[in-house]
Amino acid sequence: MTGAESHKATVSLLERLVGFDTTSRLSNLALIEFIAAYLKEHGIEAELQKNADGDKANLIATIGPRVEGGVVLSGHTDVVPVEGQDWTSDPFTLTERDGRLYGRGAADMKGFIASALAHVPLFVKADLKTPIHLAFSYDEEIGCLGVQQMVQYLKPLLPRPKVVVVGEPTSMQVANAHKGQHVSRTRVIGREAHSSRPEDGVNAVAVAAELIGFITEMARKEREEGPRDDAFDPPYTSFNVGPIIGGSAFNIIPNVCEFDWEFRPLPATDSAALLKRYQDHIDTVVGPRIAAEHAGCHIENGRWAYLPPLKAEPGSDAEALVLALAEKNDTSVVAFGTEAGHFQGIDYPAVVCGPGSIAQAHKPDEYVELNQLAACDRFMTRLAETLAS
Repeated sequence: MTGAESHKATVSLLERLVGFDTTSRLSNLALIEFIAAYLKEHGIEAELQKNADGDKANLIATIGPRVEGGVVLSGHTDVVPVEGQDWTSDPFTLTERDGRLYGRGAADMKGFIASALAHVPLFVKADLKTPIHLAFSYDEEIGCLGVQQMVQYLKPLLPRPKVVVVGEPTSMQVANAHKGQHVSRTRVIGREAHSSRPEDGVNAVAVAAELIGFITEMARKEREEGPRDDAFDPPYTSFNVGPIIGGSAFNIIPNVCEFDWEFRPLPATDSAALLKRYQDHIDTVVGPRIAAEHAGCHIENGRWAYLPPLKAEPGSDAEALVLALAEKNDTSVVAFGTEAGHFQGIDYPAVVCGPGSIAQAHKPDEYVELNQLAACDRFMTRLAETLAS
């Protein structure tokens, strides 16, 4: 397969993949079944791993011998919504303009998946001494739900690979570390009353505001006193409070308020200690106080999404291999989270390297440059040559 042929195949497959609306709230089965059929045409049997509802699936496939030392090409198949965004072309129709391919998921991260699939004929034809595994997951954008199911299954199934390459957009730079992410939801159950009689109720919104103040103080402490790593921007563990829902009228003391909050820890941060600090404040300070004011008032908090950090393993064989495949001399870090930390959690070495820029992801008129796809195609070609040698 010539470079021009592989590039043409990559663009054609990307057009097909972008055409599937795999926004996380929707099913990804049509796309997964398309990939499975494509692989079967090339003699590769894929295994589908469905979620509990049966409307989404991971896909796992192996090309070459089932031995240790292979390479996993990992990508997520879901995309973020387009509602409320001002696109200049149909987000689910790949559109070429000025050396760029526009479409939802073009950069994040169907371009990498398309390049991997375009090179399946080359992978099959090559006399691979170690395998190439394809691992495509669902619902990365809403908490890496698919890959959390996948990794439990992979470790006993696959001989340990040399490296997992997560193809998130890094402009084909090799990233060996990123922050983690913990997303929690706090729900305050207060007591409703007329606003003229505050002693008859417990204002759930006011209690939530107090807890948000505590989170803000946690953020300040981490920023000023916590671990720092200047490779990251920002170089400390950051916090954010997101949606807040509570109250029904200005003259009713609200009985329920809930809010989502997150923090993004550096690899060196003790995340469990941060979660415990917040829970202890609920359990020993705020919770007992409101329960004493009125029976039944309480606070619930639970983490609903978790993304472990990716910890650098400088000088490892895994890192050296991907640097060679990407033709780079140095590694970098990325500020965003990926599935790589979950793979590292089952003792699979992992790095992040894929076409396109994260600056284009999640925005209207998301695009990947054609030269970025070409660089990824060369990566895939070198991968086949390396594993066949």
